[in-house]
Amino acid sequence: MIRTATPADVPVIHTMIRELADYEKALHEARATEEQLHDALFGEHPALFGLIAEDESGVPAGFALWFRNFSTWRGTHGIYLEDLYVSPAKRGGGHGKALLTELARICVERGYHRLEWSVLDWNEPSIGFYKSLGAVPMDEWTVFRLTDGALAELGSTPR
Repeated sequence: MIRTATPADVPVIHTMIRELADYEKALHEARATEEQLHDALFGEHPALFGLIAEDESGVPAGFALWFRNFSTWRGTHGIYLEDLYVSPAKRGGGHGKALLTELARICVERGYHRLEWSVLDWNEPSIGFYKSLGAVPMDEWTVFRLTDGALAELGSTPR
């Protein structure tokens, strides 16, 4: 049911990313190309990793894209789950739980002490699902992000 993504999966991952962006009301922000995804996952120095959830017919039902992070407090690497998505028609079939279970297994196997991700505060179905697995919301933390003009402006500030 869960397997490592291959280069042949890039088009379906790309399509599902766009579906996820549309669900999150941010399709206009989903600018990644298939080529960029291929390079990130399978290029000379891959920094992104992927899992595919398949249905009983072997058809991709969802995906998880993740990368290693590091906890200075724990002194170990962890996994940051960038995206987890299951196609609407395939939800409720255990694919999301299977993807998270595999990520947890990877953490345990490699001695990583954290598996973390973000969820939109309005996404109550996902929040409920994550809590049912024992995940704890980090309500006291706020995510900050620099993109586009603000990133370019700060990045071009003289040293």
